[in-house]
Amino acid sequence: MSDHEVHLGPGWDSRWMAGCCDPRGCDRMFSARFAKRMAAGYRKRGLDKTAQKIVEMVAAGGVQGATVLEIGGGVGEIQLELLRRGAASATNLELSPEYEPEAAALIEEAGVGGRVQRRLVDIAMDPAAVEPADIVVLHRVVCCYPDVAKLLGAAADHARQQLVFSHPPRNAMSRAFVGTHNLILRMTGRDFRTFAHSPDAMFAVLAEHGLQLRGSRSGRVWQVAAVSR
Repeated sequence: MSDHEVHLGPGWDSRWMAGCCDPRGCDRMFSARFAKRMAAGYRKRGLDKTAQKIVEMVAAGGVQGATVLEIGGGVGEIQLELLRRGAASATNLELSPEYEPEAAALIEEAGVGGRVQRRLVDIAMDPAAVEPADIVVLHRVVCCYPDVAKLLGAAADHARQQLVFSHPPRNAMSRAFVGTHNLILRMTGRDFRTFAHSPDAMFAVLAEHGLQLRGSRSGRVWQVAAVSR
């Protein structure tokens, strides 16, 4: 197995919760077509604004020679940028296998095949299957997971130095959007669901696991926060 081949971790089975924790929900929502669009966008325009903020905040906390674990990294564009900035290696965890062909192509184009490992593992359901890293990243992930305390607790326990993540604000607008989005998903027969978790509750979980807020940056849709030990 090469370093960027998919590894089906022991947590990959049929007993997962509904939504993005269910492989069927993720496969339909994050399809091969979606992956191609994400990869093409990265090749053409680079990182989106929120992803760029994540990279900058990670770099501010120290990236040189660090190991990176990205949970729900999609085609892996954030990892590639962190490797360019001096990270030693990156591990990507995904729930949908549909990203893998596009991710493999980007890894090859970047010439970092020996420094990236990609796995299909749900860290919240099987944290022991994943090794800790210096840096943990979650971009547009917490809003896809129903049990955010379990997810962030596992993520925090795997972060030796810092964790950087994006999340939507919890307000009337975000709750209305999530409600409408989930109604459409239900009407179209999809298992996937989105969530507007309380930021205060998420930071409380991270604090319980030894991570304190280092900085945050606001955007129109996404907030980015960095926590450190």
